[in-house]
Amino acid sequence: MVYDAIVVGAGLAGLVATAEMADAGKKVLLLDQEPEASLGGQAWWSFGGLFLVNSPEQRRLGIKDSKELAWQDWIGSAGFDRDDEDYWGKQWAKAYVEFASGEKREWLRSLGVRFFPVVGWAERGGYLAEGHGNSVPRFHIVWGTGPGLVRPFEYKVRAAIEKGLVDYRPRHRVDELLTAGGSVVGVRGSMLEPSKAERGEKSSRVEIGNFEFHSEATLVSSGGIGANFDLIRDHWPSRLGAPPKHMISGVPEHVDGRMLAITERAGGLIVNRDRMWHYTEGLKNWNPVWPNHAIRIIPGPSSLWFDAKGRRFPAPNFPGFDTLGTLEAIQRTGYDYSWFILTQKIIEKEFALSGSEQNLDITNKSIRQVLSRILPGPPPAVQAFMDQGEDFVIAHQLQDLVAGMNKLTGDHLLHFEEIERQIIARDREMENKFTKDLQITALRGARKYVGDKLIRVAAPHRFLDAKNGPLIAVRLNILTRKTLGGLQTNLSGQVLNSAGSPIKGLYAAGEVSGFGGGGVHGYRSLEGTFLGGCLFTGRVAGRAIVNDRR
Repeated sequence: MVYDAIVVGAGLAGLVATAEMADAGKKVLLLDQEPEASLGGQAWWSFGGLFLVNSPEQRRLGIKDSKELAWQDWIGSAGFDRDDEDYWGKQWAKAYVEFASGEKREWLRSLGVRFFPVVGWAERGGYLAEGHGNSVPRFHIVWGTGPGLVRPFEYKVRAAIEKGLVDYRPRHRVDELLTAGGSVVGVRGSMLEPSKAERGEKSSRVEIGNFEFHSEATLVSSGGIGANFDLIRDHWPSRLGAPPKHMISGVPEHVDGRMLAITERAGGLIVNRDRMWHYTEGLKNWNPVWPNHAIRIIPGPSSLWFDAKGRRFPAPNFPGFDTLGTLEAIQRTGYDYSWFILTQKIIEKEFALSGSEQNLDITNKSIRQVLSRILPGPPPAVQAFMDQGEDFVIAHQLQDLVAGMNKLTGDHLLHFEEIERQIIARDREMENKFTKDLQITALRGARKYVGDKLIRVAAPHRFLDAKNGPLIAVRLNILTRKTLGGLQTNLSGQVLNSAGSPIKGLYAAGEVSGFGGGGVHGYRSLEGTFLGGCLFTGRVAGRAIVNDRR
C-alpha cells in the first residue's frame, strides 16, 4: 500500500496528527511497539489537566486572566537563555500561548471535550511578578480526565481505520529511519510477538519478523525518556545537584526514549538534553501496573515540608509552588527523599492524586461521586494509600510519629525535639491574622480564591491541637515524568538538522520534540502544558503534512 504519511507512536500527539491527516483524506500508517491496549499512551493515565487562558471557567470564578499575563508567566518560568537551542522553542511558546488564549478550548469542545468547573492553581511560583509560576489558576481538568481527552481522537482514528484511511499496526517497533539523498523516505523495524499485556504493563520484546515501509512523510511522536533511568542520569543537570540514586517511575516502562537516538542517527538535531521535569511528591504505588510505578500527590499549600534530616524547607519551597526549585533543594541535602507532615484536616481537603485511575469519580464523569468529596474523610484513593501504601505514617502523638518516620527509612536522621520546635513555632503564628511565616501568608491568600476555599485548601489551624489530628507523615520520593528538551522543530513540525535546516520528509510532535521546537517550556513548566503540547504539536504537524502533500 502507498501511504501519504507514517506516524511512529500512537500516543496523544500521534493520534491527533493521524486524525488531522485522515480528516483531509490522507492515507496514514500508524505504528506502535506496544499492544493495542495501550493506544493513547501516557495521556490515558493523566489527570487531564490543560492550560487555558481567560476561559469562561476562569471568569465564572472571578479569575481575571489575559494572554499578556500568561506570556509574562511563561517567559518568567521558561528562562530562555540559549540563543540557538531556544530559538524555535520560544517561537512555539508564543504560538502555544496564542492557541491556549484563543481557539484551543472551542476546538476541544467541538470534539465533545468538557471541563470540570473548578479551575486548579498549579505551580504557584512564590517569587516576584516576573518570576516562575502561574499568577492565576489556569489548570483546567478534563471531565473524564486523560481517557476523556484521548477518546475523541481515538474515535476519529478508529473511524478512519474503518474507511481504509488509517492502517494501525501495534507491536511494530521502529528501529531505523530510512534516508535517501538527505531525505527521510520511510522506516524499518521489528515485529514483536503478540502480547496480552494490559494498558501500561510490561510487554514482550521477542521479535518475530521485520518490516519496511516507505512514505514521503514520517512523523515521530514516540514520547520522552521518563522510564529510562540511565538516560535521565546521563543528562541530569548539575544545577539540580547530583542525580538521584533512587527514583520511581511516573510513566510505563516503554517510555524509553529509543526514537530520540534513532532520529538523531538520521540527522535530527536534539537540543536541551539537560532540561527535564520530575516531581518531588512521589508515592510508591501499592497496586503497581508497571515497574517502579509511582503516583504523584497533587498537594494543597498547607502541609509542612521537611528534608530527610527534619529541617523545614525555606520559602518558597511550599507544596505546589515550584517543582524544580524544590527538587534542587532536596538534591542539595544529599538524600533522595523528603517528608510532608500534616493533619487529618489537611489530608481530607488538600490531597489529590494524579492519574485517571486515581480519580475515578471524574474519570467516570460521576457527579454523585464527585460530590462525595465534601463528605468527611479523605478521598477513597487517598485512603487506600493511607491504609496500604508504604510511605505513610499515622500517629496521634508527634513523638510516635517521628519514631515511625525513623523506622520507615531506617536512617534514624530525625530528632523529635527539633521537629517539635519547628511545628510549635509555626503553630504560634496562628494566634494572629498577622504572620511572618510566608507559607501561612500563602495559604491564607489561597483561600481568597473560591475554588481553593471550597475544595483545595484547609482552614488554617494548629497542627498540635488534638482536635485536628491524627498527625500524618508522608515520605516523598523523586518521581520521573517528562522530557523538556528533544528534537528541534520549526513551526511546521519539521525536524531540523545540525545546520538548522529542515530534513525533508521528517516531522516530530509531542514530548519527543520537547512539546515543540525542542523545548517549548525552557527550564520550567506552568503545568497543564504537557497534554496541551501534544495536542498542539500533533495538530500543527498533521496539518503541515497535509499541506505539504497537496
